[in-house]
Amino acid sequence: MAHSGMTTFDAIVFPADDRPPHIVPLMTSAHGVPSGQAEPYRCGRVPHPEVYMDYIADQLGSQAWCYHLIEALDGMLKKFPTPYIVFYPVVSRDGMPFPVNKCIREIQSDRYDEARAWRGNLVVAKYKDTNYSGMMDASMADFPIIKNYLSTHLAPS
Repeated sequence: MAHSGMTTFDAIVFPADDRPPHIVPLMTSAHGVPSGQAEPYRCGRVPHPEVYMDYIADQLGSQAWCYHLIEALDGMLKKFPTPYIVFYPVVSRDGMPFPVNKCIREIQSDRYDEARAWRGNLVVAKYKDTNYSGMMDASMADFPIIKNYLSTHLAPS
């Protein structure tokens, strides 16, 4: 993989509408990497999950979304050797709330809480180590792990 221009990694999208989760090519770029040690940028690339987020404010880039780390499932004593990051939209184009993610509402079943619902399309990327030093391709084999995590975790408040 070249380190200049756009590089893609397979990621999983959990659409907010009635579509099933599926694999998409997540674009990353080498320019405009924020300084600091935030996990998504430790690999020296900026992910662009906003491409798959409907209704997101499209002029804000990475300021229009936030991220949440998936490092272990409940009850695990060790962290995943290859953790995940869930990217979720926070600034909509029209200032309205994003729609509740129907897929995750279904996954959460009786644990669902509208006040802390995941909203909008979620994009889940996989990282090759616990230092988040690089992305790697996710596959539908990762889906059960992510589904398990999302079934027991409400959206960050």
